[in-house]
Amino acid sequence: MLHVVATPIGNLGDMSARALECLRSASLIACEDTRRTWQLLTHFGIPRPEMLSYRQGNEERVAETVIAAVNAGREVALCSDGGYPGISDPGYRLIRRCATEQVPFDVIPGASAVNVALLMSGLSTSSFTFKGFPPRGPGALRNWFTSERDHDHTLICYESPFRVGATLQAAFEVLGDREAAVCIELTKLHERVTRGYLKDLAETFRNVPVKGEVALVIAGNNPKFRR
Repeated sequence: MLHVVATPIGNLGDMSARALECLRSASLIACEDTRRTWQLLTHFGIPRPEMLSYRQGNEERVAETVIAAVNAGREVALCSDGGYPGISDPGYRLIRRCATEQVPFDVIPGASAVNVALLMSGLSTSSFTFKGFPPRGPGALRNWFTSERDHDHTLICYESPFRVGATLQAAFEVLGDREAAVCIELTKLHERVTRGYLKDLAETFRNVPVKGEVALVIAGNNPKFRR
């Protein structure tokens, strides 16, 4: 069977007992970066099994090897550098193949930056949408936000630390002055969450260097979250 294993997004204490047992029993691990996963295994005293790098650009080739291993009766684990493989990650292509070709797989739950960011934002959790990374071009970015302008769900996305200010400014110009949160290095030592309104946040992060991984959470089209 293929086991889709969620790994910590920062704090190694978030690794579940079930995930650890799965990694211990796997004879093959397909992972985003073999060095990062090897560090994780070493931290928990897990002997190194056969490992393959599964990343954008080699998905099809490695998927063939993984599926052949599962069909041969091996226990195989799929993981990324942090969070769920398959969420804003090329692992979804392997999962999709397993689903369509009836290759057995399961999901081992764990940490997710999406859910942590949503809850840390303090915004509505009743309905939300995660849209991965927004486009880089200014016109495409504005169109991307325009498609969300009339929806009442909370919007979550990831962003490069080099583009936080520009993305917040585009969101303010298209969506208006809504509540939002900038979540940096979630669950890590230097975790930082800045809450406020888009106009103020855009000014706060304008031309300000940000270090670490970033998730943005923006309120939906609801008068409760506007000013």
